[in-house]
Amino acid sequence: MLEPTYQADVVVVGAGIAGLSAARRLTSAGVTTMVLEAAHEVGGRMATEKVDGFRLDRIGRLLSTAYPELRLTPGLDGLALSLFAPGVLLHSDGRHHRAGVQPGTRGARGARSARGALHAVRALANTPRPGPGPRRPVAVPGRQVSVPRSRTGAPLGTAVDQARLGAAFTKLAGTPVERLLARPEMPAAEALVARGLPARTIDGFLRPLLAALLCDPDLTTSSRCADLALRAFASGRLCMPEGGAEALPQQLARTLPPGTVHTGVRVTSVSTNSVTTAEHGEFRCGAVLIATGARAAAELLPGLRVPDFHPVTVVHHTTDEPPATGASLLLDADRGGPVAHTAVVSRVDPSRAPAGRTLVTSTVLGVPTPEIDTSVRMHLARLYGMSTTRWETLGVHHTADAVPAMRPPHDLRRTVRLLAGLYVCGDHRDTGTVQGALHSAHRASAAILADLGVRRPLHTADPVPTAHAA
Repeated sequence: MLEPTYQADVVVVGAGIAGLSAARRLTSAGVTTMVLEAAHEVGGRMATEKVDGFRLDRIGRLLSTAYPELRLTPGLDGLALSLFAPGVLLHSDGRHHRAGVQPGTRGARGARSARGALHAVRALANTPRPGPGPRRPVAVPGRQVSVPRSRTGAPLGTAVDQARLGAAFTKLAGTPVERLLARPEMPAAEALVARGLPARTIDGFLRPLLAALLCDPDLTTSSRCADLALRAFASGRLCMPEGGAEALPQQLARTLPPGTVHTGVRVTSVSTNSVTTAEHGEFRCGAVLIATGARAAAELLPGLRVPDFHPVTVVHHTTDEPPATGASLLLDADRGGPVAHTAVVSRVDPSRAPAGRTLVTSTVLGVPTPEIDTSVRMHLARLYGMSTTRWETLGVHHTADAVPAMRPPHDLRRTVRLLAGLYVCGDHRDTGTVQGALHSAHRASAAILADLGVRRPLHTADPVPTAHAA
């Protein structure tokens, strides 16, 4: 049982990755910290369900080895990451085309540490040879698919288009973040057209890629956020935590002092120096950090802005006949069904399925239909080129508030200090990504340490607002 009169320097409300990351930074600076979580386990939306030996992510956001906070966050230096095959596979007109691969890069299997798994992926591979001769076959694990001359470079455009796109990715990977954030802001879909990219390249590659990275199929996201996502793709490798999404918050929780995290404790109100809970009364403290999702944060802090959200549905299947796409992320360039992206994740991370079993995970963006499993199976049959009628459905997880929308104008650095003693962090205060959640925790912990007078600056703190900032 918790002691109602317990005193702590800081009480963190919410044990998602933002709250746990902030708690880790605070305790490392010698600040006594208590984390209160209403659920009975840590992780928030980064949850993993266990079904018959399978590990099924509820949302399964894509990570990149280029995310700075995976390297900068204390406690994550030993996080094991499982890498997708370099680049992505694009399905178009019944064919697979590999894109986004650095020439000479080979696929990698198994887990890599967050510090050691950084690889540059800055150009496109499989560029067709110029001239009138036959096109080079595009390699797909398990088969060879020739690209007919009439489909030159599909779905990436001509060899010139591909070269231009590769050069753009190389330049983007080396562009400082500050310069990207200084660009004019508009919806991502408009920005791609405004930059003079061929329509085939946009619709065949960039649109499905950004939809997978941002969970926004209509690309209404701020062009600055889209640039950051493309920069991470160009600079690193797509990956996922080994053992399921829950591995990341659990790794952070294990690095905290014993007794720091308390689950099953529902917070009903907060102030600058106390937290009231439904089960254990009041906890007095020196500062309070709200690290819940945006909607729960607004319930504790009336007036706090709640963004729109992109709903996400994740469908998990198992089959005795694994698709021949290896550890690749497969995107539908034709948008011929509900699936935005899919992968044989047991090839990416074997720990997610029992030995000898196959786990296929597919992501649907937007509000799902009642017949989602049937429509997903039909779409997967076309994407993988095989029958899916005998595939077994392991789980269908729908999350309405999965990813905060980042429509322009979007403040990438929303203040984390509401008042001296009252702070807020999460992906709704930064970018709607794992990187954004961790970075907001970085900023919030720095602000708290500065206000508590702890001389261990971790980040430039936000200025103290003159009034309650939402």
